[in-house]
Amino acid sequence: MSFLLGVSTLIAEPPIELNATFIRPAEVRLSWPCTAGRSYQLKSAADLGGEWTTYPTDPIVLPAQGDELAVTVPAADAVRFFRAVQLANEPEPVAGMQWVPSGSFLMGSPGSESGRSTDEGPQTQVMISRGFWLGKHEVTQAEYQAVGGVNPSWYKGDLDLPVENVLWEDAAAYCEELTQRERTAGRLSEGWEYRLPTEAQWEYACRAGTTTRFNFGDALGCNNNSNCSFCAEMDQCLVWCANSGGQTQRVGSRLPNPWGFYDMHGNVGEWCSDRYADSYPGSTVTDPAGPASGAHRVFRGGALNFEAQYCRSAARYAVAPSSFKGGNVGFRVALVEVR
Repeated sequence: MSFLLGVSTLIAEPPIELNATFIRPAEVRLSWPCTAGRSYQLKSAADLGGEWTTYPTDPIVLPAQGDELAVTVPAADAVRFFRAVQLANEPEPVAGMQWVPSGSFLMGSPGSESGRSTDEGPQTQVMISRGFWLGKHEVTQAEYQAVGGVNPSWYKGDLDLPVENVLWEDAAAYCEELTQRERTAGRLSEGWEYRLPTEAQWEYACRAGTTTRFNFGDALGCNNNSNCSFCAEMDQCLVWCANSGGQTQRVGSRLPNPWGFYDMHGNVGEWCSDRYADSYPGSTVTDPAGPASGAHRVFRGGALNFEAQYCRSAARYAVAPSSFKGGNVGFRVALVEVR
């Protein structure tokens, strides 16, 4: 006779409560609430006072992509207890970060896309093998000042405006300083670090599962590729030359994309970690990080003074990391697992 012999126990704070459901005569589905970006294991024991061992699930370490994890186990013919364990040394991201699950997407734009540039191809299937955290919005002047002690921005008067007028080297240094601050405070293990997102990570998060020119659609109802005429179709979703008034806007002032990220189009352009290559490799690649050498870095997303075609999901720019800055150049931060 097969029967369920699972029990929830205290392991995390607050305790993780297991749910058990028979799915076939000899199998049980164990599930529990979790936090995206955290990792868990399932433990098993023959009695509550005995030794708890890792249950042989595949994989043994279970990364949470959403708000629930589940595994299927064979029903036992003797008493067996289970508990879910959240692994130690998981990072505590700074405020305002969103988990991005692993997955794949088509990077770049098709040749038929309105407003495209030749360096946006060939389209390449990209595999993002590990999830990562990414800022929901661009780094603000308040956040930059709290870590770096200065505010280099041209547009001031509201610390919730995105920081700008930063070199690539300034943005990279901010990430290093944030990493050290969080490690010193005990909130970040040696296995994780803050840094600029790769170009692939940036476009993956920007698109958020979409394949259109922008993450809110193609927006072809306006003549916006070569002028700054107002376009109601775009007004709620990005800050660009037709609605910025020549001034950056507070982060999050427009609607988020499907994954909850703000200002991926417009407001300020965003530095990526990659060196620039004038084409993509094509075919399928995993976790691309750009060429090993090159004089230019990439920035993405367009900006407050850009025409619409330059704010598309696939639009990209090659700029000098040690000399290019201005009121339309900022960044957002990624928290990634170090390999």
